[in-house]
Amino acid sequence: MEIANSVALVTGGASGLGAATVQTLLAAGGRAVILDREGSPGADLARELGDAARFVAADVTREDQVRAAVAAARQAFGGLHIAVNCAGVGVAAKTISKRGPFPLELFAKCIEVNLIGTFNVIRLAAEAMAEGTPGPDGERGVIVNTASVAAFEGQIGQAAYSASKGGVVGMTLPIARDLAPYGIRVVTIAPGLFNTPMLAMMPEEGRKKLASQIPFPQRLGEPREYAQLVKAIVENSMLNGETIRLDGAIRMQPA
Repeated sequence: MEIANSVALVTGGASGLGAATVQTLLAAGGRAVILDREGSPGADLARELGDAARFVAADVTREDQVRAAVAAARQAFGGLHIAVNCAGVGVAAKTISKRGPFPLELFAKCIEVNLIGTFNVIRLAAEAMAEGTPGPDGERGVIVNTASVAAFEGQIGQAAYSASKGGVVGMTLPIARDLAPYGIRVVTIAPGLFNTPMLAMMPEEGRKKLASQIPFPQRLGEPREYAQLVKAIVENSMLNGETIRLDGAIRMQPA
């Protein structure tokens, strides 16, 4: 799919991987709706990027709010061709500890946002894409999801997070098959350790220790590198139904 003149919806688009994706798509001639939480820097980012960007405050787990964001993309820019799911939360707790068992509400919240929220956006974005005019090869849309290497090598305390991201990986192929008749592709990226706001809260010593685990390049990934892969996925029509690790060959150890 050509990015120029295409319209994207990017969840978690106000910062980190999502913001880099928005900037990369706009630099390639696309337009984007930034979907992020109320109180995020999304409105400021949209103003900074100009007329090719809009911000919609929304919770990915809310059908009405995601529908409103999809409608905003179609009303502002005339359609929807790309959806990138970057919104997510991290939860860390052992199954049992001195404080007792893993709080069930935290486990449920992680699944709700990372897995159910991703599916909510997929289904509503796909509904809009399916109504579009097909391009070359009959292509109408591209959906890119964000999993994690934790889907494959979850660490101690990552039961909820790994389950949520494993679910994203697991649904990638069946959804790609579901949407194939409509000309909509589905691909998932599984990032390793990236320089995102979540890791930015760690002390520098801890960040260096994490980076040292990566075989090569021995550093944290940068959001722009995630965004470069999104761009490649959108532009390469043979990429479909696949999960791509973006991790510098790291294989996470138990702790």
